Amino acid sequence: MAEMLVDQSNDTTFETPLNVSEKALKEIRKIRESNDIPQEYGLRVGVKGGGCSGLTYSLAFDGEKRDGDKVLGFEDVFLYVDKKSLFYLMGCEIDFSDGLNGRGFTFNNPNATRTCGCGSSFGV
Repeated sequence: MAEMLVDQSNDTTFETPLNVSEKALKEIRKIRESNDIPQEYGLRVGVKGGGCSGLTYSLAFDGEKRDGDKVLGFEDVFLYVDKKSLFYLMGCEIDFSDGLNGRGFTFNNPNATRTCGCGSSFGV
Protein backbone atom coordinates (compact mmCIF):
# COMPACT_ATOMS: atom_id res chain seq x y z
CA MET A 1 0.00 0.00 0.00
CA ALA A 2 1.31 3.45 -0.90
CA GLU A 3 1.68 5.40 2.33
CA MET A 4 3.32 8.61 1.17
CA LEU A 5 2.12 11.08 -1.39
CA VAL A 6 3.01 14.35 -2.98
CA ASP A 7 0.41 17.10 -2.97
CA GLN A 8 1.24 18.70 -6.31
CA SER A 9 -0.81 21.79 -5.54
CA ASN A 10 1.99 22.95 -3.22
CA ASP A 11 4.81 20.36 -3.72
CA THR A 12 4.57 19.06 -0.16
CA THR A 13 5.16 15.43 0.83
CA PHE A 14 3.14 14.11 3.78
CA GLU A 15 1.22 11.11 5.08
CA THR A 16 -1.74 10.48 2.81
CA PRO A 17 -5.33 11.06 3.94
CA LEU A 18 -6.38 8.44 1.38
CA ASN A 19 -4.62 5.14 0.65
CA VAL A 20 -4.54 3.09 -2.54
CA SER A 21 -3.56 -0.58 -2.40
CA GLU A 22 -0.89 -1.97 -4.71
CA LYS A 23 -3.55 -4.15 -6.32
CA ALA A 24 -5.69 -1.07 -7.10
CA LEU A 25 -2.67 0.84 -8.46
CA LYS A 26 -1.88 -2.11 -10.74
CA GLU A 27 -5.47 -2.17 -12.05
CA ILE A 28 -5.52 1.62 -12.57
CA ARG A 29 -2.35 1.33 -14.66
CA LYS A 30 -3.81 -1.59 -16.61
CA ILE A 31 -7.02 0.32 -17.41
CA ARG A 32 -5.05 3.42 -18.39
CA GLU A 33 -2.79 1.44 -20.74
CA SER A 34 -5.52 -0.70 -22.33
CA ASN A 35 -7.60 2.42 -23.10
CA ASP A 36 -4.66 4.55 -24.37
CA ILE A 37 -5.21 7.13 -21.63
CA PRO A 38 -2.17 9.42 -21.34
CA GLN A 39 -0.07 8.77 -18.25
CA GLU A 40 -0.36 12.42 -17.19
CA TYR A 41 -4.15 12.04 -16.74
CA GLY A 42 -5.27 11.72 -13.15
CA LEU A 43 -7.96 9.50 -11.69
CA ARG A 44 -10.74 11.69 -10.32
CA VAL A 45 -12.03 10.14 -7.10
CA GLY A 46 -15.24 11.60 -5.75
CA VAL A 47 -18.33 11.26 -3.66
CA LYS A 48 -21.77 12.30 -4.91
CA GLY A 49 -25.32 12.04 -3.68
CA GLY A 50 -27.25 8.92 -4.63
CA GLY A 51 -27.45 5.21 -4.08
CA CYS A 52 -29.48 3.34 -1.53
CA SER A 53 -27.41 4.62 1.42
CA GLY A 54 -27.24 8.29 0.39
CA LEU A 55 -23.76 8.73 -1.14
CA THR A 56 -21.88 6.94 -3.91
CA TYR A 57 -18.25 6.78 -4.97
CA SER A 58 -17.15 7.89 -8.42
CA LEU A 59 -13.99 7.15 -10.41
CA ALA A 60 -13.07 8.58 -13.82
CA PHE A 61 -9.91 9.60 -15.62
CA ASP A 62 -9.55 13.35 -16.06
CA GLY A 63 -7.01 15.31 -18.06
CA GLU A 64 -7.12 18.45 -15.93
CA LYS A 65 -6.95 19.45 -12.31
CA ARG A 66 -9.85 21.69 -11.23
CA ASP A 67 -9.66 24.67 -8.89
CA GLY A 68 -9.64 23.43 -5.31
CA ASP A 69 -8.60 19.87 -6.16
CA LYS A 70 -6.02 18.08 -4.08
CA VAL A 71 -3.62 16.13 -6.27
CA LEU A 72 -2.42 13.00 -4.52
CA GLY A 73 0.49 11.16 -6.14
CA PHE A 74 1.09 7.43 -5.73
CA GLU A 75 4.19 6.67 -7.79
CA ASP A 76 3.02 7.26 -11.39
CA VAL A 77 -0.72 7.40 -10.53
CA PHE A 78 -2.28 10.71 -9.56
CA LEU A 79 -5.66 11.19 -7.92
CA TYR A 80 -7.71 14.38 -8.21
CA VAL A 81 -9.98 14.82 -5.20
CA ASP A 82 -12.22 17.83 -4.61
CA LYS A 83 -12.40 19.23 -1.06
CA LYS A 84 -15.96 18.04 -0.37
CA SER A 85 -15.13 14.48 -1.42
CA LEU A 86 -11.87 14.48 0.53
CA PHE A 87 -13.86 15.22 3.69
CA TYR A 88 -15.83 11.96 3.21
CA LEU A 89 -12.79 9.98 2.05
CA MET A 90 -10.33 10.79 4.87
CA GLY A 91 -8.73 7.52 6.01
CA CYS A 92 -10.31 5.56 3.17
CA GLU A 93 -8.46 2.81 1.31
CA ILE A 94 -9.19 2.15 -2.34
CA ASP A 95 -8.63 -1.51 -3.17
CA PHE A 96 -9.40 -3.79 -6.09
CA SER A 97 -11.23 -7.10 -5.82
CA ASP A 98 -11.45 -9.80 -8.45
CA GLY A 99 -12.88 -12.54 -6.30
CA LEU A 100 -16.03 -14.64 -6.35
CA ASN A 101 -18.25 -11.75 -5.26
CA GLY A 102 -17.37 -9.69 -8.32
CA ARG A 103 -14.66 -7.63 -9.88
CA GLY A 104 -14.13 -3.94 -9.21
CA PHE A 105 -12.75 -1.22 -7.01
CA THR A 106 -13.73 -1.25 -3.36
CA PHE A 107 -13.66 1.54 -0.81
CA ASN A 108 -12.82 0.66 2.78
CA ASN A 109 -14.12 3.83 4.37
CA PRO A 110 -13.88 4.32 8.15
CA ASN A 111 -16.28 7.30 7.89
CA ALA A 112 -19.17 5.21 6.59
CA THR A 113 -21.78 4.50 9.25
CA ARG A 114 -23.83 2.35 6.87
CA THR A 115 -23.28 0.73 3.49
CA CYS A 116 -25.48 -0.99 0.97
CA GLY A 117 -25.19 -4.66 0.06
CA CYS A 118 -23.35 -3.98 -3.19
CA GLY A 119 -20.72 -1.78 -1.48
CA SER A 120 -21.01 1.15 -3.90
CA SER A 121 -23.16 3.31 -1.65
CA PHE A 122 -22.61 4.56 1.88
CA GLY A 123 -23.93 6.95 4.51
CA VAL A 124 -22.22 9.02 7.18
